[in-house]
Amino acid sequence: MIGYWEIMLRLGLAVVFGGAVGYERESQNLPAGFRTHILVCVGATLIMLVSAYGFSGPLAGTADHSRIAAAVVTGIGFLGAGTILRQQGNIRGLTTAASIWVVSGIGLAIGIGFYFPALLTTGLVLLSLLVLGRLDRTLISSYRTKWLTMRVSDRVGLMKEIVGIFSDLKLNIRKIEFSEPSSLVIRGDKYLEIEIMLVTPLNFDQNKLFQRLAFLEGVEQVSWQGERVLVDLYSRSVSSD
Repeated sequence: MIGYWEIMLRLGLAVVFGGAVGYERESQNLPAGFRTHILVCVGATLIMLVSAYGFSGPLAGTADHSRIAAAVVTGIGFLGAGTILRQQGNIRGLTTAASIWVVSGIGLAIGIGFYFPALLTTGLVLLSLLVLGRLDRTLISSYRTKWLTMRVSDRVGLMKEIVGIFSDLKLNIRKIEFSEPSSLVIRGDKYLEIEIMLVTPLNFDQNKLFQRLAFLEGVEQVSWQGERVLVDLYSRSVSSD
């Protein structure tokens, strides 16, 4: 059995380590932030303390300490799933879900007295979130982020078909804006202009996207990175009448 001061030390470290990771998530205005990460880390530490030192007397031989700790990982999986959102074909929150999962592991390490692994892991997590996150945004995302502009008819179900193409080609939508071009009406159909910021895979071939869009009825014009690349054959025949 450990003393009261040791228990206070471990729970205090859980607040510090969990709060450090949570503060970074809070600064990014993400759903699970400062308080959530502290609660997860403190809770995992307490469960490990109970698992390792809480059973004595007649109960000493009935507890499976490893199963109690493993249950924390399973439970955190459900909590992390609640931070993952799907918006317009783009999945957000995976990094926050992973940080919650890692923080629970840090709490378990603190609870059993593995201070150095907990400290090292916290440092590596902060390095990944702060330094590598900026590296991804400045270097990697700079050439993976592309702008797609389309002029399409206001046809029911067309946007669902377009988003389905994005999903098939593993394109994530970062931003989307709709606007109406100046009084463009062809055969009674009203047209919209859509500007989409896409995050593409590293080996993405944009010609596959153009070929798929060309077969959609109602796609009148497509521009890629500001350069016009496609006029749908159906729209050509309409405009030439």
